[in-house]
Amino acid sequence: QVQLVESGGGSVQAGGSLRLSCAASGYTYSSNCMGWFRQAPGKEREGVVSISSLGISAYYDDSVKGRFTISQDNAKNTVYLQMNSLKPEDTAMYYCASKGGYICSRDPSRYNYWGQGTQVTVSS
Repeated sequence: QVQLVESGGGSVQAGGSLRLSCAASGYTYSSNCMGWFRQAPGKEREGVVSISSLGISAYYDDSVKGRFTISQDNAKNTVYLQMNSLKPEDTAMYYCASKGGYICSRDPSRYNYWGQGTQVTVSS
């Protein structure tokens, strides 16, 4: 059973930074995609960025390009989301998710496993 555990959320002022981590365990397949999603109150969960086990990343939200960076440490089975220049509109619950295969997606329904989420709150 795949387990994903996020950490690193918190409260920061606008312009600040946070680094989210997602530690994965229990993989039985060699190829996979890891995605970061976020869900603000009253809104649908949306894809932010993903990275495949080949190291290919895709940013789905234009508003985070140049501010957020996804990376992974395969030795630690951990994916990171470095978030800089945070804005109040980045406030949301952030989730990491996993799917098999090398083709990632911004569609949450494509992902099989989810972490519990970590809250990010950005104040103005």
